[in-house]
Amino acid sequence: MRRRDFIAMVGASAAWKSSARAQNLTKGHTLAIVAASGPVSELTEGGGNPHYEAFLQELRQLGYIEGQNLVIERYSGEGRTEHYNELVSEVVSRNPDLIFAATSLLVRLFKDATTTIPIVGFTADPVAYGIVAALARPGGNVTGVSADAGVEIWGKRLEFAREAVPKAARVAFLTYRLSWEGAQGNILREVARSAGIELLGPPLDDPVQPPEYKRVVTLMAQQNANALIVGDTSINFTYRKIIVDLAGVNRLPAIYPYREYVPLGGLMAYAVDSQDLLRHAANQADRILRGENPGEIPYYQPRTFELMVNLKTAKALGIDMPLSLLVRADEVIE
Repeated sequence: MRRRDFIAMVGASAAWKSSARAQNLTKGHTLAIVAASGPVSELTEGGGNPHYEAFLQELRQLGYIEGQNLVIERYSGEGRTEHYNELVSEVVSRNPDLIFAATSLLVRLFKDATTTIPIVGFTADPVAYGIVAALARPGGNVTGVSADAGVEIWGKRLEFAREAVPKAARVAFLTYRLSWEGAQGNILREVARSAGIELLGPPLDDPVQPPEYKRVVTLMAQQNANALIVGDTSINFTYRKIIVDLAGVNRLPAIYPYREYVPLGGLMAYAVDSQDLLRHAANQADRILRGENPGEIPYYQPRTFELMVNLKTAKALGIDMPLSLLVRADEVIE
């Protein structure tokens, strides 16, 4: 269900409780990194996951050196959401100085489990998911970064999908069940309904691993989905190559939430700079470890998005990308 990677520990107390605003980085800190899925080997600078690599590289630039003044405890939920509560309890019981967690569900569970350990999250809309009361002043012990700009971003993704596939009347949404049934699914259903589009599932169920992706995407194709919108969960990002391959095999034109899908063969993405988001998260972690209260650090939500199109994939799918879409693209792969 989960694994951890512990390195020799150095003592530290929760920095944000200190009245000192700038602590000496020779003092050691313990950071727990908690992924929703995938192996803990990805939670390193050379692990192959651009999100965690960007986060850790920025921490190093800020002066945090693993094994010297920073201990990192690594955990993964391995895509088994039914075990997340147990995982959260284990992490909290170790009392790290800071928790960095990906996905809205994990961050919300950590918020419910502790009011004293500071948390930096990488989530969807934190207000919609009940993680914070307001972006500008989160309150409590949580701050973080969000890849979701709400109704507008999902409306644009649906718009671009339909522009690429004008006859699309049935569009599938690939995400795990709690997201499908929660705020993000509700927003996309509302946007689809207003555009006269039927939104199709099914959602991903536990364990959210490669066989489940194959099952769900195959069912979407069997329901005659005309296009696919891929959710921005970190679980999907972990399995991005598998998702792109399945979309190709099932001939589903797809729009993705991060640019990293497109060089792998994804048709198009309307996305934030996710690596920049993770660098923001690392700077939030630094501020907390130096003594700031996480509840007073604004939850960062980007407002700039880029459109990327892969013409090679479009040709393979038999799609003639309209000029009106291509002229708006920030990047085109030919």
